[in-house]
Amino acid sequence: MIATNMIEFSYYKQTVEQINAEMELVKTAQSNPRSFEPLYKRYYKQIVAYVYHRIESKEEAFEITAQVFYKALENLPKYKNQGVPFSAWLFRIASNELNMRFKKSKTNRVVDIDVAGFEELKTDMEETNDYLDKNLFEALSELEVEEMELIDMRFFEKRPFKEIADIYGIGESACKIRVYRIIEKLRTKLKNS
Repeated sequence: MIATNMIEFSYYKQTVEQINAEMELVKTAQSNPRSFEPLYKRYYKQIVAYVYHRIESKEEAFEITAQVFYKALENLPKYKNQGVPFSAWLFRIASNELNMRFKKSKTNRVVDIDVAGFEELKTDMEETNDYLDKNLFEALSELEVEEMELIDMRFFEKRPFKEIADIYGIGESACKIRVYRIIEKLRTKLKNS
């Protein structure tokens, strides 16, 4: 399902000092799980928005978010600093939880498409004809879950490649290559339609 609502996302541009300060919070929580609360409070709204943006059910969004933080707390002792914000790890857990939910319950994924993001995608595809809009919507709906999630994060949530790469645990160059391969796949689908 593709919806056309716009949700504001806050991006995680953090300095090395902020990442290090956050790692101190993580280390404290690793030794005392009751100290997880500041991290929970810092990222709860972002994770709920991320999940809700993809399923459009408040109840499910809250349920999945609770599961994300439960798994984060459960696996916190295994967490290792990779030099990226802690949020990247949480978003990866959220992405995995969503994918499991989609597979288990056959729930339709939702993509909120805003006009600016759609136009940016068309520009990156070097396709600017308005009559292609319907075909592009159809091509988007045929993408695999991970492919659509990459397009969604890049063009509709306006996340920088670095943040997406951190969420997926890959290099920024690899992330760019994946996104541009998906764009090429969409181009091919449009030419064949």
